[in-house]
Amino acid sequence: MKKNTRNTKAKAEILKFINSSTRAVSHLDIQKSLGEFCDRVTIYRVLERLTEEKSIHRIVNVDGVINYASCSSCAAHHTHNHVHFSCINCKELSCLENNEITLTLPEGYQFKEAFLTVSGVCKECVDRSLV
Repeated sequence: MKKNTRNTKAKAEILKFINSSTRAVSHLDIQKSLGEFCDRVTIYRVLERLTEEKSIHRIVNVDGVINYASCSSCAAHHTHNHVHFSCINCKELSCLENNEITLTLPEGYQFKEAFLTVSGVCKECVDRSLV
């Protein structure tokens, strides 16, 4: 039985914020953006729902913080098992498309999701340091 999706104003605002961002955003980023619009628990619930609906995907950064990004770029083949890049300078976290992770698991194991984050200095920070 398919679960009904609820379209609430909080869900619409959170998805709009994530989709308009050029980088992955944290729960705290979303909370700061929305201000008093909705509480942190509502944000967590909406993020879980959007993840289940495959509208967004989770990314764990090098500090262990969960961030969220739009699924617009992965919609065609809808995989979230790609490499992510975390800039040690500006702290931005971004998807590195076309870098899909493939694993061979032992018999009987079931794959759910993988998180691979590479840290370094992003192109924007490198370009700024050359100026």
